[in-house]
Amino acid sequence: TMSKLFSVNSTVFKCLKTLHSRSTRGFSIGAASLSPVSLKGRSCLTLKDFSPEEIKKLLWVSGDLKHRIKHGKEYLPLLQGKSIAMIFEKRSTRTRMSTETGFALLGGHPCFLTSQDIHLGVNESCKDTARVLSGLCDIVLARVYSHSTLEELDKEASIPIINGLSDLYHPIQILADYLTLQEHYGSLNGLTISWIGDGNNILHSFMMSAPKLGVHLKIATPKGYEPVKSVIQEAQRLSRQHGTQLILTTDPMEAARDSNVLVTDTWVSMGQEEEKAKRLKDFHGYQITMETGSVANPDWMFLHCLPRKMEEVDDEVFYSSRSLVFPEAENRKWTIMGLMVSLLTDYTPKTPILKF
Repeated sequence: TMSKLFSVNSTVFKCLKTLHSRSTRGFSIGAASLSPVSLKGRSCLTLKDFSPEEIKKLLWVSGDLKHRIKHGKEYLPLLQGKSIAMIFEKRSTRTRMSTETGFALLGGHPCFLTSQDIHLGVNESCKDTARVLSGLCDIVLARVYSHSTLEELDKEASIPIINGLSDLYHPIQILADYLTLQEHYGSLNGLTISWIGDGNNILHSFMMSAPKLGVHLKIATPKGYEPVKSVIQEAQRLSRQHGTQLILTTDPMEAARDSNVLVTDTWVSMGQEEEKAKRLKDFHGYQITMETGSVANPDWMFLHCLPRKMEEVDDEVFYSSRSLVFPEAENRKWTIMGLMVSLLTDYTPKTPILKF
């Protein structure tokens, strides 16, 4: 496999990567076409609900918009006359900025609503809110504490609902991660991603999607911080179905061994501040350093969805040439744009299909 070739000689890999980036700029001409996929009218609560072809279509549209708008300097008012309600129970730099600027860049009107503006289930029920917003805007992005809030919104709304983060899943982050890795490595199939950290919503989203893209997952979590059992069971089923590797361990070095991508996230999420001292103790030894990377593939890179704390990854890795965290943050914009365009229009990408 290509990943084995890379592990034989990092110098050869660098040469191949340079040639590839010069010739294709992240796009592969002549790759097999995707079967026709339309996502118009769909919601996106979790990538568990999306097929491999549908996830690939989302990434293709995202890469296409980035190519045409950022590099081609095109103006594409694909969402002219449309509006999005952005409900935020939890604050976020990247989710707000990417959605608000992305929707506006596509010609639409974003409406930002905090818990001061719209207190779901308190001053108005989720059911009533969903029905009201369905008559006032075209799509809703909701960043909430409980995933059940999204499910109720989706059940009652007649417009698409996007999960901007819940306690269970964070699909829009994982789309950005995949686009970033696709741009860097040229393709996703055969890559090994190692998660070293908490069994949280980001990890759950990787587990519900990685096997569908031919990506292997190696997961290290401390005892007591494992992913949700039902998510593990579904991920095991997906791995068997798609022939990928899924390893769960408590040893960060075991997870990092022979990996292409090292990933972590905050150990103390919003709402968990009271547990901070205990969590920092339980996650001792989980900080990603160059020593962690020493057992990974020679081509290893680092991802973090941000905001980052020193205990999760040291400066040497975080600000190194192996870190993709800032391109990853930018790709939050292009992938949420790709998702919104896909759910609201019949847009067909104009650039060659990405190689998966």
